Amino acid sequence: MSTENKISVEEVTDALKDVYDPEIPVNIVDLGLIYGVEISDQSDVHVLMTLTAAGCGMGPFIAQQAEWAVAEVDGVNDVNVEIVFEPPWSPSLVTEDGKKLLGIDE
Repeated sequence: MSTENKISVEEVTDALKDVYDPEIPVNIVDLGLIYGVEISDQSDVHVLMTLTAAGCGMGPFIAQQAEWAVAEVDGVNDVNVEIVFEPPWSPSLVTEDGKKLLGIDE
C-alpha cells in the first residue's frame, strides 16, 4: 500500500470530533472519552473509548455514531469501536477545549 493512501490518527480523531454525548455539549474527543486509535496496514481502524459512566444508557448510541463517523474517513476499510471502563473516565481527561466549552476554569 502506498503511504499516500495511509489514514492518519489525526484524520480519525478529527472525524470523532463530530460525535457528541447527547447529554453533554462537548465532542467525545474533547471529553477525553477516546483512549486510543489504531490503524492497521489494511486500513482497518480500531477505536478504544470509554464513557463518562459505566451505566451510561447512551453508550451503544455513542459507539455507533463513532463507528459511522470513522467509516466516513476516506480510505477506511473496516471500523471497530471498543468500549472499555479501565481506566475509568474522570473529569481530568477533558481537554482544554472541552473545559472551555463546559465553562470549567482551573
